Amino acid sequence: MRRDEMREIHDIDEVMQRFDVYLSIERGLSGNTVEAYNYDVMKLLGYLQEEGRTPTDAVEDDFHSFLSGLHDIGISPRSQARIISGIKAFYKFLRLEGYIDNDPLELIEAPRLGRELPAVLTVEEIDAMIAAIDPALPEGLRNRAIIETLYGCGLRVSELINLRISQVYVKEEYIIVEGKGDKQRLVPISRVALNEIKKYMRSYRPKLKVKRGCNDLLFLNRRGGKLSRIMIFYIIKDLCQRADIHKNISPHTLRHSFATHLLEGGANLRAIQQMLGHESITTTEVYVHIDRSRLRQEILSHHPRNAVERGKKAGHT
Repeated sequence: MRRDEMREIHDIDEVMQRFDVYLSIERGLSGNTVEAYNYDVMKLLGYLQEEGRTPTDAVEDDFHSFLSGLHDIGISPRSQARIISGIKAFYKFLRLEGYIDNDPLELIEAPRLGRELPAVLTVEEIDAMIAAIDPALPEGLRNRAIIETLYGCGLRVSELINLRISQVYVKEEYIIVEGKGDKQRLVPISRVALNEIKKYMRSYRPKLKVKRGCNDLLFLNRRGGKLSRIMIFYIIKDLCQRADIHKNISPHTLRHSFATHLLEGGANLRAIQQMLGHESITTTEVYVHIDRSRLRQEILSHHPRNAVERGKKAGHT
């Protein structure tokens, strides 16, 4: 999108209200976190105003100056990290909403505090989510296809809602995914997911009155238009409640689960990186940390040294 096509901020209060909705509904953050992020962003906006800058024309140097000020007045690294998280979320929101085309905070790093691992669903929990889909609902077939595609291909939500019929190659069993920066990648798709897509295409989609410009989009809403990110969030939250899953789940959790289960199955980290569309292998390496407990159990169960120790213990019983 060209700079002259960007939306303009006419009412910052209205933008902040929509930002709050994005944080609470789409990101699933707690009320306290939303309030903290809002407070931090307002501090940044006040600083930018004093510097004669606006949120959409601020550059990397502006944020370095703002953060240096936090350090100078003794703000702790943990609080700095939270503030950076808040303003990064704000600028991600501005980009999603079309106010900016590049993220000026892309190279800004928070103080290192240790890695927070993402939530992961078990295979049984994913099966329970799918089983919780009500087949009597008109969109039941669509929702089964959505969950199987999200989990089976490790897609981002934006990639799912923009997936086109022409990008699904049934015989070859792969899809073409348009990821970040409009970069395309080939991703294998399971026969299970393809079968659910076929059912959806055969029984549900033909009943929709497809809106103009949406003919090639694979997944549509009830009115025949493009699905929103928030709608996918609602679908997954509802299924988690029905399946009695109490983890803090978002659509991205299925992507994390996809990668973790691949690693558990013995997949190469580089292959997982390619399927996820990660630019850097370091982004993918988080799944090694998630899987560390399983690897430890494998060592305890199968390493010959541990087998000797188990034999000694058995001899004492």
